[in-house]
Amino acid sequence: MSNKKQNDATLEKKEENLADKLFYKKKNYFEESDEKDIEKCYKFADEYKNFINISKTERETCRNAVEIVKQAGFKEFKFGDKLKVGDKRYYVNRDKSVAVFRIGKNNLEEHGIKILGAHIDSPRIDLKQNPMYEDSGFCFFKTHYYGGIKKYQWTTIPLALHGTIIRKDGTSVNVVIGEDENDPIFYINDLLPHLGQEQMMSNGYKIITGEQLNLVIGGKAYKGEKIKDKIKLNVLAILNEKYGILEEDFLSSELCAVPAYKARDIGFDRAFIGGYGHDDKSCAYPALRAILDTKSDDTILTLLVDKEEIGSEGNTGMKSKVYEDLMDEISESLKCTPRKVRAKSKCLSADVTSCFDPNFPNVYERMNASMISCGASINKFTGSGGKSSANDASAEFMGEIRKIFRDTDVIYQTSELGKVDLGGGGTIAKYVAELNIDTIDIGVPVISMHAPYELISKGDLYNTYKAFCNFIK
Repeated sequence: MSNKKQNDATLEKKEENLADKLFYKKKNYFEESDEKDIEKCYKFADEYKNFINISKTERETCRNAVEIVKQAGFKEFKFGDKLKVGDKRYYVNRDKSVAVFRIGKNNLEEHGIKILGAHIDSPRIDLKQNPMYEDSGFCFFKTHYYGGIKKYQWTTIPLALHGTIIRKDGTSVNVVIGEDENDPIFYINDLLPHLGQEQMMSNGYKIITGEQLNLVIGGKAYKGEKIKDKIKLNVLAILNEKYGILEEDFLSSELCAVPAYKARDIGFDRAFIGGYGHDDKSCAYPALRAILDTKSDDTILTLLVDKEEIGSEGNTGMKSKVYEDLMDEISESLKCTPRKVRAKSKCLSADVTSCFDPNFPNVYERMNASMISCGASINKFTGSGGKSSANDASAEFMGEIRKIFRDTDVIYQTSELGKVDLGGGGTIAKYVAELNIDTIDIGVPVISMHAPYELISKGDLYNTYKAFCNFIK
């Protein structure tokens, strides 16, 4: 090789080394990882799929989480119980949220509590309190959708009915119909394209209205009764025989329609998972597993809360004072001052974010969008427009999280939810931060978020789990 060519090659190599050193580039999990680690990733994904298949509502997720932690030796906590180092406890709030915690040996006033907070409710179709009616050979349930959805996506798909009914005598019954292959399913009608010309000229918000999301529940008339609504009577007779309920009992029920789909692998290489409720079970399950699988000298608290999809409202959402009360109970039981403990505590608000979709590139700012399979996604800030209603984590806390992940080989990325003037959204983060706790959002990027069937990467799911484990370690 001539001296000039050799010098040119040396210069090019130096430039490449300098670029590698100075440029920021996202890493793709499947490109960076060996087959042994990918095998662990796929195993974790299978366990996750099993969990979300039986955890479609917040009540079911709460019950299943409790069973998992009980098998791991955790015992129920009630306010006023004394705590000591090594205790493993869980607290259930009205069967819709659960807190799981472990008391470490480190002093709380110096180290605070390491918190993982996720929500366990997902968009769905709720029944109205007086839902049942008959019309033109059909019996229907009237509904009221829960959370932000594209209403037209919920028509013409198989739906299952889940929930709890409080009967006239005060007893309760849990309902799950449509998940077993032998169960009937439920259905929301849509207009055939041959007659849908005017409908298709509507904007997306009006293609299907909220009052058209009526659930088909029957069509067979009851014989022998001289009344008008014979199909309705027949359905009520079936429900009364199976569940012992009357129509009046719907007044004190919480019933919802959710997709009757199972979580499945997507793609020939099985790199992705399709399922209902990735938002936010894909963060809630890793947060639950992390507290079970990770040893730590710190006190660890995993919060799995309700009502995030409608603003974290009520006494089971993150705005409820019960979670602050629980942290105070832990602090006071260990003879620590709660406000000092909160000031030293740190939280990963575990929630999903949008994933760049090459089929719809115009709504994303590519440099700051989450990319599929590039790891757990950190949102330093949330909110909309000019960061309205946002949590905006400090540079110091962001730097601390970066160092943890770099030192432990967690593949991660940063993102925001869409273009500045278009996107935005909220999580539980700002309500935790209002307690004087350093908080930042991190979670799994999701394609088709809030749809009846969403898509995530197994690599992103697994690295979110690894991120949680290394944060609390």
